[in-house]
Amino acid sequence: MRAICPGSFDPVTHGHLDIVARTATLFGDVLVAVGRNSSKNYLFSPEERVEMLREACVDMPNVKVVLLSGLLVDFCAEHEVGAIVKGLRFGGDFEFELQMAQMNHALTGIETVMLPTASRWAHLSSTMIREIAGLGGDVGQFVPDSVNRRIAAKVAERRAQG
Repeated sequence: MRAICPGSFDPVTHGHLDIVARTATLFGDVLVAVGRNSSKNYLFSPEERVEMLREACVDMPNVKVVLLSGLLVDFCAEHEVGAIVKGLRFGGDFEFELQMAQMNHALTGIETVMLPTASRWAHLSSTMIREIAGLGGDVGQFVPDSVNRRIAAKVAERRAQG
């Protein structure tokens, strides 16, 4: 069965990659779908986020990174996805994801699998990573090295632009 791990991944963290890797052990074929959320202020373009994830997932042979457009459930139907996998850090994530899972199931019958985030990454969020990096903090322990380099370059670029 094919599963999908959707998210904005701005930037991808070790927490995201933990969920993707664990999903890859549960399902034969995994799509990591980079989406857009109109309420978020992104550091990286969708194409940059896809590139970062492809680099980070290179050692996961059954994982493919794709750009998501439109409704997730429509994308799932078009790509024969049988399950949506979401990582949960805390109770608030569960409440939000449960509502989404119920709506997606009502729309198309697709199931959602919720995986608890590994405790060592439960405190991570891409928003916090962007804020820390933007204020000059070191986020290297929370993201892959290639992502850390891209974050540093992007922050420096934005500072130079004023």
